[in-house]
Amino acid sequence: MPSIKVYVVDDSAVVRQTLAHLLAGDPELELIGSAPNPLVAMDAIRKNRPDVLLLDIEMPGMDGLTFLRQIMAQDPIPTVICSTLTAKGSKVALDALAAGAVTVVGKPALGLKQFLEDSRRELTQALKGAARAKPRLKLSGNGAARQGATAAPAAARPSTSSTVHAFAVNKPVVIGSSTGGTQALEQVLTALPADAPGIAITQHMPEKFTAMYAERLNGVCAINVREARDGDRLERGVALIAPGGKHLELRKAAGQYYAKVFDGPPVNRHKPSVDVLFKSAAACAGRDILGIILTGMGDDGARGMKTLHDGGAKTIAQNEETCVVFGMPMEAIKLKAVDDVLPIDSVASAILRFDARA
Repeated sequence: MPSIKVYVVDDSAVVRQTLAHLLAGDPELELIGSAPNPLVAMDAIRKNRPDVLLLDIEMPGMDGLTFLRQIMAQDPIPTVICSTLTAKGSKVALDALAAGAVTVVGKPALGLKQFLEDSRRELTQALKGAARAKPRLKLSGNGAARQGATAAPAAARPSTSSTVHAFAVNKPVVIGSSTGGTQALEQVLTALPADAPGIAITQHMPEKFTAMYAERLNGVCAINVREARDGDRLERGVALIAPGGKHLELRKAAGQYYAKVFDGPPVNRHKPSVDVLFKSAAACAGRDILGIILTGMGDDGARGMKTLHDGGAKTIAQNEETCVVFGMPMEAIKLKAVDDVLPIDSVASAILRFDARA
C-alpha cells in the first residue's frame, strides 16, 4: 500500500523536528518535506504534490489562512490545521475550516514538544483521514459570508412564540458530524427558517472552538445557534451545539426537552460523542425524533443511530458523494440504521418534511 505523502508548513523548528520524528514511526505516513512558511512551501508542493498538508496559521511572510485559500481556489489539497488554542487562534482556525480545511488539531502555546508526542495518535489519524477527504474548489470567500447573506440578523429574528408552529408537537432533531462537518452543518442550518424544530448537535471539535463556532453560525442563520449549557431547553428556532470536551445528552421533563452537559470519559475516543447524544435521544424521545449523521471519520454515532432507528425514529445519513469523509454515515448504513441517504443540500428540506409529519 503506497504511503500517504505529508508536507508540513510551520514556522517552529521544534514543531517541524518533532513531527518528523512522529511521522517516521508510522509506516502509512511519509514526510516528503517541510517549510517554515508558505512562501517557501509553494514551489516544493508544485514539484512534489503531497496527499495532505499539515498547516500552521500564524507564520511570517504569508499566514496559513491566505495560503489555504490560494490552494483551495487553484488545486485543492486536503489540509489539516494545527493551531494554538488561543481565542485569536481559534477564530482563525474556524476561518480555515470555512475556507476548506478538513479538520483542526489544537496545540498549546507552551509545552509543544511533549504535547505533540502525547497527541501522536490524534495527529496521525487526522492525517490519514484527511488523505481520504475530497476537498472542493473554493472560488470566493468563506461559506458563511455567502450563505449568510439572506439570513435574518439576530436582532430581527422573530421569537418562537410568535410563529405559526409555536405550539406544534415538539419533535426535535439530533445531528452528529465530524471531519468536514463544520461546513456541512453550516449548509444545513443556514437553509432552515426561524421556526425550525429544535436541534441538538454533536460535532467533534476541540475544546474552546465550539463556542466561537456557534457564535459564527448564529450570525448567519435565521435560527438561534449557541453552545449548549446544562439545563438549556431545546425549543423551536434553537440549535444547541455540544461544547468541546463535554458530552451532550437530551432529557425530557413535562413534555419539554432539555440539554444535559457533563464531563466523563471519551466514548469511541471522542468527547463529545455522537453515540452519547443519539442514545439519550432514543431513550427520551422514541419515535418523535429525527436523527441525522453527517460526514466524519470513524464510526462514532453509528450504534447510537441504530438505537434510534430500532426505536422507531426517522434516520438520515449524508451520501458519499457530498461527504468530505464517508466514514460515520457508511458505518451507520452498514448497521442498517438508516432510512434515507441524502445529499447535504437535501437535508434541510428533510428536516422540514419531518417537522410537518402528523
